[in-house]
Amino acid sequence: MTRSELLQFMQKQRLAVQASAFPTGGVQAAIVGIAVTDAFEIVFDTLETTRKVQNLRRNPKIALVIGGWTAGEERTVQYEGLADEPQGSELDRLKEVYFRVYPDGRARQSWSGLMYVRVRPSWIRYSDFNKNPPEIVEFDAERLRASE
Repeated sequence: MTRSELLQFMQKQRLAVQASAFPTGGVQAAIVGIAVTDAFEIVFDTLETTRKVQNLRRNPKIALVIGGWTAGEERTVQYEGLADEPQGSELDRLKEVYFRVYPDGRARQSWSGLMYVRVRPSWIRYSDFNKNPPEIVEFDAERLRASE
């Protein structure tokens, strides 16, 4: 699995399970619709009243699981990173990436409290259990930034 193959796999995915932590030590998880930039950033929209947003504002550490949604497709990405709330031109750039995946997202912009979360990766593990033996490859932030 190369960096570019990982990016191609991730950019084909539309959903992820994200997890964040409460300040009291509990955890929260939810399915989110995602888009992935060429820099492995993940962007999703959500309402600012959600538990995930409240958690991420206190502690920006986030984990996501991507892929493995269909029977017989046992390829997944485990993704750890830091979330933020982009503004200005960065937000505009990320929204365009998101709208290419979710054109209906433009209409949701009128929703009260809608916001966008960006996640920058610190670690990614790709696992392909369709292969025997399984292929498991880890990428740290430095390897994700490097060209092939």
